Amino acid sequence: MNPYYRPRRSMLYVPGCNMRYLNKARTLRVDSVILDLGDPILVEKKVESRRNVVEAVLAGGYGRREVVVRVNDLDSPWGREDVKAVAGTGADAVLFPNIESRADVEEALALLDASGGSHLPLMLMIESPIGVLRAEEIAAASDRIACIVMATSDLLNQLHGRRTPDRVAVVHSLAHVLLAGRAYDRAVVDGISTDLKDMQSFEYGCRLARDLGFDGKSLVHPFQLPYCNDAFTPKPHDLVAANEVIEALEHAHREGRGTVVVSGRLVEGHHVKAARRLLAMADMITKLEAGQ
Repeated sequence: MNPYYRPRRSMLYVPGCNMRYLNKARTLRVDSVILDLGDPILVEKKVESRRNVVEAVLAGGYGRREVVVRVNDLDSPWGREDVKAVAGTGADAVLFPNIESRADVEEALALLDASGGSHLPLMLMIESPIGVLRAEEIAAASDRIACIVMATSDLLNQLHGRRTPDRVAVVHSLAHVLLAGRAYDRAVVDGISTDLKDMQSFEYGCRLARDLGFDGKSLVHPFQLPYCNDAFTPKPHDLVAANEVIEALEHAHREGRGTVVVSGRLVEGHHVKAARRLLAMADMITKLEAGQ
């Protein structure tokens, strides 16, 4: 199992320019906070935001939440200084935007290591058509990749697609990146929804991502959190079914049978593996929420 495996049902972007939001994030029922130095931050606020984020991470108080810092593009005036500033703060990971190749991953790793962050995993954003097409080489680039985060808003614009409830314009890209990520045992998280008023579409988007196989969804406002967390949390009946699958196949094996039928469905070894993964995730979610 990926050593960085953990709940990422909800990953909330928190702008580094706003200390109130950075403090508020310590109280929210969110799995991961992404303290953001990237595109949403005005140019005149970039350096101040970096100072704010370094101060916030050093101060701690985020409990069991995963603390991630999104840096600026490495070819921007701020990206390299961002990495140098945050590598030793105690953040759980650094999120690098606009990844389009194995070379981009290797550059990010080299800079992270040179900045004193050789102990840190990295996260990667895929947000362009070329990034999607090269998803396999990106996912294979390093075992220090903790998570791949889709940037579907940017991708949709570059595809010239339309924003629709069924997300038809990006479903192929989502599935392609997910396939590449799973091939190399990487966590993969869906992109944000920019429509803050249409919660019906947001909830549908969460459940679509869950059914595709994503680990969670990134978001931009706290009132979206309950929908994310609910969609990606195993339900009691799922846990009951998982235990039934495990017990039934173990019983079948003791009787010399390799398969068994549970509730009208054929169960084999790979179903048990999925059931154990579901139960492990449910246990991690329980522990995470108990620490909030």
